[in-house]
Amino acid sequence: MTKSDYLKYLKKQEITGKPIVDKLGKLNKFYLPLSEWIYSIYNKDRKTKIIGISGGQGAGKSTITGILKLILKKKYRLNLCVFSIDDFYKKKSERLKMSKKIHPLFITRGVPGTHDITLINKTIRKLKQKKFRTVLIPKFNKSKDDRFQKSKWQKIEVKPDIIIFEGWCVGAIHQNSTELKRPLNFIEKKYDKNLKWRKIVNNLLKNRYKNLFGQIDKLVYLKVPNFNYIIKWRWLQEQKMKLTSKSKKTMSKIQVKEFIMFYERLTKHMMKNYSKISDLTIFLDKHHRSKKMIIN
Repeated sequence: MTKSDYLKYLKKQEITGKPIVDKLGKLNKFYLPLSEWIYSIYNKDRKTKIIGISGGQGAGKSTITGILKLILKKKYRLNLCVFSIDDFYKKKSERLKMSKKIHPLFITRGVPGTHDITLINKTIRKLKQKKFRTVLIPKFNKSKDDRFQKSKWQKIEVKPDIIIFEGWCVGAIHQNSTELKRPLNFIEKKYDKNLKWRKIVNNLLKNRYKNLFGQIDKLVYLKVPNFNYIIKWRWLQEQKMKLTSKSKKTMSKIQVKEFIMFYERLTKHMMKNYSKISDLTIFLDKHHRSKKMIIN
């Protein structure tokens, strides 16, 4: 059953993407051992566990998360709840206020400061409570750059055994103040000359985000070969979205490159320091395939 459902899931992924090679090899050498590792963490005391899945944009977090959800449900009979830090982006109106009161760059979603941390913490508390009641988890509409209305939010009606918390900056750690000084790209050079934006983001990572990520039991990090592949794979992701999104409102290649600049500093910092944040690292090759998996 697990095998047939897995193959069906991959077939759906292939409709809008490239053909996936060595499907059964990946299942046996990669997805099943990873699922077994997650199950063993839960099985120690059978209490709700939070598994973080992190990695640069376009690294494949959503695909891996979908497959893990399938295997953990079918093979291990676990109740799962899956959400992304992206779904907790602040509303466009809230980011507009931030851009006027704090710094203009906060209008663009992505960096720490543009997520509703209070809502994430509240959601996690509700998901782990003993007397479980239905929990609503927000959904973010990236094509409209705003949060979906509550009627479209994810509804969790059974207490989860495993919470998969995925996102590009999940588990990120702050930089040293000296690392902030040199601008990495055009956006930092032109719009953050006094380092105000960088310092606020870094300070949030040092405090509020550190406390949030501290609740994660184990973190899986997807290591991309180098930053150029983040741009390449994020562009492929945008093309895929164009095929599947009803609104068809997507970014051009130039817009994707500019958008990635907001993520560049923290993405590179995480790639460099992955061993400090990761419990299990998945190394990806240039063809977007998992090369090896190491428990740190």
